[in-house]
Amino acid sequence: MPQLPPFILADGSGVAQQQTIARVCRDSRALYVRFDCFDSDIWGTYTQRDDPIFDEEVVEVFLSCGPKLAQNYYEFEVSPNGVLLDARIHNPTALRRDLQVDCTWDCPGLRWQATRNDSGGRWQAILVIPWPSISGVDSSAILFRANFYRIERSRGSGPEFSCWSPTFTAPADFHKPEYVGMLDIGAIN
Repeated sequence: MPQLPPFILADGSGVAQQQTIARVCRDSRALYVRFDCFDSDIWGTYTQRDDPIFDEEVVEVFLSCGPKLAQNYYEFEVSPNGVLLDARIHNPTALRRDLQVDCTWDCPGLRWQATRNDSGGRWQAILVIPWPSISGVDSSAILFRANFYRIERSRGSGPEFSCWSPTFTAPADFHKPEYVGMLDIGAIN
């Protein structure tokens, strides 16, 4: 599974201390995303789908079909405890005040899991996102706007917000379509 570059702090000031390795591949049925997270303090309290896991530790994927800046996109989050949040986002102005999040949407056919190795200081999350659920197309070579994020909240210290494509925001704000990267689905296997 091809590995993306090391995660950068959301404000663009350097590499993340608690590093995340993200990998992406695809087949004719789905997009596969794997996160390997180095974590000195793995924790989480939420247990139900669509709980606000972004307030704790989490990895996230934002996706929209096509190369244009997206006003509509999908968000997938997984906590170290395997809790999922999946949502459709409408972001007409790229301003937080206008952001509309639909957490009532459950991505059809989505599969996910998380595994923890607390003594080894690592956890992993995997998402299998079916093509028809996010784009209405199969695996033909198309471009997606995408970003991959991590929120690390070690108890006793401040949070660390990191991502594949930095949003250059402080405080961190991942909902910045102008900083979302380009993912060529046709180029990954």
